[in-house]
Amino acid sequence: MQNKGSLFILSAPSGAGKTSLVKELIKGISGVLGSVSYTTRAIRPQEKEGVDYHFVSHDEFNKMLQEGVFLEHAQVFGQYYGTSKVWVENTRLQGIDVILEIDWQGARQIRLQFEEAQSIFILPPSRQVLEERLHKRHQDNIHIISGRMHEARDQISHYSEYDYLICNDQFEEALEDLKSIIRCHRLNWRRQQVQQEALIKQLIS
Repeated sequence: MQNKGSLFILSAPSGAGKTSLVKELIKGISGVLGSVSYTTRAIRPQEKEGVDYHFVSHDEFNKMLQEGVFLEHAQVFGQYYGTSKVWVENTRLQGIDVILEIDWQGARQIRLQFEEAQSIFILPPSRQVLEERLHKRHQDNIHIISGRMHEARDQISHYSEYDYLICNDQFEEALEDLKSIIRCHRLNWRRQQVQQEALIKQLIS
């Protein structure tokens, strides 16, 4: 028998480093994938369709929303983001853990549907560092960065709704903390009971 893949929620203000952490996590731990969200925002330089996001028009997104395609969805800075229900379910049925990079609005929706979902919030080490990281990305103008800094306060105010809190000051340390959460959850006795079924039967027979 195979365990169904677990569901992990990862949230953070823009610039805190959640996407970089997830990319390195997937490289370092087998059996875990990040969900590729649908979004109405424009594609940025260096981004790839189907890798970073599925880029769709507002009309396409609304149609998908009406058809019940999304497990969760949210509006951020006037653009919409959504997670495919079918992809998440099919991936988990293969025994693969899924990480959702979503904001606190989407996280609330997921927790209502999946009580077993594990949620993680990433903090920046300071507001100054967060703003510096946003400028270094060279993705937004000063007005958008100002808006992201304002939004960061609202995002961070929801930290207590999450199971785990990681401060991304030193990237490698934050990455190890994130890996530890995944590994620890996989060692839960209910999951190990399935994985080690034959061994347990042999040991107690």
